Amino acid sequence: MSPRENRFWQPDVTVATVVVDGGRLLCVEERSNGRLVINQPAGHLEPDESLEHAALRETREETGWDVRLTGFIGFYQWQAPVQADGGAGRHYLRLAFAAEPERHDPARPLDDGIVRALWLTPAELRAGRDRHRSPLVWQVVEDFLAGQRYPLSLLRSAPGGSAFDGFPAIPRDDAP
Repeated sequence: MSPRENRFWQPDVTVATVVVDGGRLLCVEERSNGRLVINQPAGHLEPDESLEHAALRETREETGWDVRLTGFIGFYQWQAPVQADGGAGRHYLRLAFAAEPERHDPARPLDDGIVRALWLTPAELRAGRDRHRSPLVWQVVEDFLAGQRYPLSLLRSAPGGSAFDGFPAIPRDDAP
């Protein structure tokens, strides 16, 4: 059955952060499908979680860094290649955030599959494109380097009775 025929089909919603310090980008080296690949700190949105909290959580879990979100870079769509068994590749919707590092906990264990966090210059990241987890890795960085930023207030959650009740508010530099 194709995704169009399957009324229950849902894409994977993911978040990613572009964390910059001294002209270097915070990246992760991770194992994916038997390969050692490079990605931004990124991962799936979990139930009852805001997009901003997902970005902060994934960055902490994958790198040991607490960061401050400074902007929204963009919303990206990508479908992975057809799988070896002929099945359709997974479909991803990625929301990317700009962030600044605040604190690092080098003793924090990293998520399963993450080999290490590393800082790369944009040139080093671009040169390793054959190891990027997906084409979204460089596209997000390229947009960031071009100055593409939107205010975090662009992202909204419906008030009252939502799954986000009880979550602490995300401080926003661009709040009115």
